[in-house]
Amino acid sequence: MAIIKDEDALNGHLYHAFMEGDEAKVIKLCGKTAEGPLHKMTIHKDTVIHVACDAKRSDLVLKLLEMLPKDHDPRQLTVKNDVENTILHEAATDSCLLPAAEEMLRRAPELLTKRNVYGEIPLFCAARNGEKKMFKFLVGEVEKRGPKEEECLKGIFQRKDETTILHITVLAEHFDLAKLIATKYSYISNLKDEDGMTALQLLACDSLAFKVGREYGFLKHFMSSCLSRKKEEDDEESQAKVLSYSAKPHWRWPMLKEVRKRRAKYESACALAKLLIQKDTSWKTTEAGEAQSKPKPHKYRKEENRGASKLSTPSLDDQMKKASKSSSTKNNGHELEVEQEEAEEEEEEEEEEEKGDDYQEIYKDPITTGQTPLFLATMCGNIEIVEEILNVHPQALEHINKKGRNILHVAIKYSQKEIFELVMKKEILARRLITRTDKFGNTILHMAARKKKRSYLAENIQSPALQLRKELLLFERVKKISPPYATKHLNKKKQTPEELFATTYARLHTNGKEWIKRTSENCSIVAVLIATVAFAAAYTIPGGSNEETGRPILIYESFFVVFTLTDVLSLTFALTSVVTFLSILTSSFPIQAFRHSLPQKLMVGLTLLILSVTMMMVAFGATIILMVNNKEKWKRIGLYLAAFFPVTIFAISYSSLYLSLLSTEPHLLKIVWKACPRYDCAPLLSWVPKLFRPKSSAWTSKPQTTGGHQV
Repeated sequence: MAIIKDEDALNGHLYHAFMEGDEAKVIKLCGKTAEGPLHKMTIHKDTVIHVACDAKRSDLVLKLLEMLPKDHDPRQLTVKNDVENTILHEAATDSCLLPAAEEMLRRAPELLTKRNVYGEIPLFCAARNGEKKMFKFLVGEVEKRGPKEEECLKGIFQRKDETTILHITVLAEHFDLAKLIATKYSYISNLKDEDGMTALQLLACDSLAFKVGREYGFLKHFMSSCLSRKKEEDDEESQAKVLSYSAKPHWRWPMLKEVRKRRAKYESACALAKLLIQKDTSWKTTEAGEAQSKPKPHKYRKEENRGASKLSTPSLDDQMKKASKSSSTKNNGHELEVEQEEAEEEEEEEEEEEKGDDYQEIYKDPITTGQTPLFLATMCGNIEIVEEILNVHPQALEHINKKGRNILHVAIKYSQKEIFELVMKKEILARRLITRTDKFGNTILHMAARKKKRSYLAENIQSPALQLRKELLLFERVKKISPPYATKHLNKKKQTPEELFATTYARLHTNGKEWIKRTSENCSIVAVLIATVAFAAAYTIPGGSNEETGRPILIYESFFVVFTLTDVLSLTFALTSVVTFLSILTSSFPIQAFRHSLPQKLMVGLTLLILSVTMMMVAFGATIILMVNNKEKWKRIGLYLAAFFPVTIFAISYSSLYLSLLSTEPHLLKIVWKACPRYDCAPLLSWVPKLFRPKSSAWTSKPQTTGGHQV
């Protein structure tokens, strides 16, 4: 027991020495142990060298290695901790330990291929941490000392769970190193891990790597375009120059460094995707597609009366009213019969949909479930990968997964409008996809009517009304390109697209009504208060009135004119906004009104309200200046700043909502443009040549004949 206490005390002293950075004390304490630097000092069986490698102390590791006797057994250096990591596994995590790694391999070459509990050789640790210099050194040693055959190298480059070094670098988002691996060892590009995922499929699922490059503000775009990306230099001389420069006092811009880092990561991801796509053929594994060879606009199994086969399709607003009601349907005396077979089909569809809608759908065997890199990139909104796949393999556009869905079905299901528009630009190929149905009988219009599966990144939270508007716009966009019979086509659940939309978004419609009512009521209250204040201010003019004439005393002051105009405008804008909000509150809130009408009214009301508050603050500022009557310019500026402070806070508070509503403006401008009269000047243009044509010219002269031939 005394020995254990002494060992615990020794380990405690070693911990303190490492935390204090006292290398001399660490070496001195190691000399007091029988094992020396190979003494296990942690509860996870890490030796002193393990801990020194974790601390990134290259000089200390070299000194500890020198403490070992020259005639020591090389197998002693292969000691492992509880996850079976050797000292070379720990050293491979940082390129600064490269001299130490060289010394370790010189003393114990067998460290190069030792595997930990996950089946990883030290090369994996360098790949996971993105240490390019360390990786190049270790892979060079593997090629020098190990087998040269591809099959043998495949085994070295894979873990127990079949994850390769390429998988590891993609998952860790070290895309530069991943590109180097994919270029040099192309035969591992299409190897799959235990989940059946290739490196390209993992990359297609990485939304963050591509989203960072797309969502740049103006300033960040400007900086990234003006400043070229510097290539990394691995030679020691250039690194020494960089270190010597960084040691000198100099200006630096942290934001610029972050922008360049993110931009470089985005470019590396695009370059890696371009390389991997060249070798990808997963889109060839496809299912047979189902086209609408015979649209089904009715719900009957067997027709007894040909005239009863056609059912009129109710409007979308009628469907919303009936969405919460269920009743037995009869038509022309024929009762609609639902057989047991139909019920079983519906249950099977629901079960498959529940399984497929989960995020775990991706991590089953993606090829067998039809989730190719093309579809995975579509789900995650990685338009760069989709665009590159379609450029390299245009025929991949016709790929169909096991549910019978093509890329349009998937893009609409996951609300990826950019990818949808990209596919629609390829008109000839897209025409073949529009009429396809999946194995549940869903057209692309049915997919637009279903509840959308968002990308795996958290989206900005929108209000129910704006969210419903977004779904309506997508539905109308898909409806515009769909054939006319698609609006009446029934899926296997006997639902038309509009019926499905009504059922799916009935709750969102209710929430949208409540939200827009509450917003309009609150804004109308504020507008009424502003109108009351502006009206009262008109009768309590600054400076008072002349008792004899009744005219304002300060009527000839310039700021009195400012006060009068802004007070009138404030009252006018406030009352107009009240009328606008009342028109919203008295609406019946049909679902189609959420597409353009209601958002436009709300935008107009908010605009007028902001202008009303602004005018009221200007009037307030003019009144204060008139009352104080101080000619010092800086005091006037201070008063104006104080007056406009509430306006600024008000504008910032409503900026997010207002910017969302501004997207309705283009539609409003289109309506105004269509309403404007036009004059067709085509008949006038036909007279222009006649006005400027000479009377005696070859234009009007009769054709001459010479020898029976017309000249």
